[in-house]
Amino acid sequence: MKKKEGFRRFEREARPWLFASLSLLTILLVVVFPIGHTVYLSFTNMGIYNYYDYSLIGFGNYLDAFSLGSASFLRSLGITILWTALNMALQLVIAYVLAVLLNSPHLRLRKLYKALLMIPWAMPGYVSILLWKNGMFNGQFGYLSKIFSLLGVDVDFLSNDIMAFLSCTVVNLWLALPFMIMIIDGALQSVNRELFESAELDGCNAIKKHLFVAIPSIVPIVSPAVLITLFTTFKQFDIVNLMTISPVGTGAHIETVIVYAYQQAFITGNYGYSGAVATLIFLLVVLSTVFFDPSFRKKGAKHGSR
Repeated sequence: MKKKEGFRRFEREARPWLFASLSLLTILLVVVFPIGHTVYLSFTNMGIYNYYDYSLIGFGNYLDAFSLGSASFLRSLGITILWTALNMALQLVIAYVLAVLLNSPHLRLRKLYKALLMIPWAMPGYVSILLWKNGMFNGQFGYLSKIFSLLGVDVDFLSNDIMAFLSCTVVNLWLALPFMIMIIDGALQSVNRELFESAELDGCNAIKKHLFVAIPSIVPIVSPAVLITLFTTFKQFDIVNLMTISPVGTGAHIETVIVYAYQQAFITGNYGYSGAVATLIFLLVVLSTVFFDPSFRKKGAKHGSR
């Protein structure tokens, strides 16, 4: 009897693992193994010329990444932080203002405007980036370049680092704003209108009502979307690569950490060093998630109180 009960108990406990085995195996092969292999390569000197005859070099690649003598990684990290901070600030401000306008009771054709705002998000990102690059920012054929030339100003948006950085920012806003507007618009509709009436009775003007009523009320709803957009912006590759590098260079040199890791792996052929850079990016994203996501701090506080 005891053996039968033990077998039945084992069967009950093992059945969920059996059902989840295929999913766990897929995660192991698609996620865990590539990450582990990349971490392993980061401790080697593997390159295109010693693909089979490589050796372990310890933390040499990590020391090279943080070496002040070759500050390419540190430079690309600084550019990435600036890129992320600027894009997130502009996205939140512009998306909030447009969402407030869309929620205005005096606005007509609201559904039409919302449909038009979804067009950039519905279009394939690759197509949108190339349209901006060749149709708007191209020095010879772009519409913006022609408009500035008619005004007597010769502007080549992709010929220097600053103008290319700002042009990439415009394209990223074009692609990312619809998602943020949709999230903030939905969050604003869930705010209790009685809070606005109470704030108005207390003498709050329109700006104070947004600062002290609307924004604090939508933070719990919007924060997951902000966190997702933050890391998506940090890991952005397509815009910078297509706008300034692929298929041929435009004269600008914008190197975010993702672009830097890509160039080290597929242009330079330094796979070990690229693995170290990719591992550092992974660690930065994980640590940033723990730091910025309030759910981690709440869980930590609960476990600490126990």
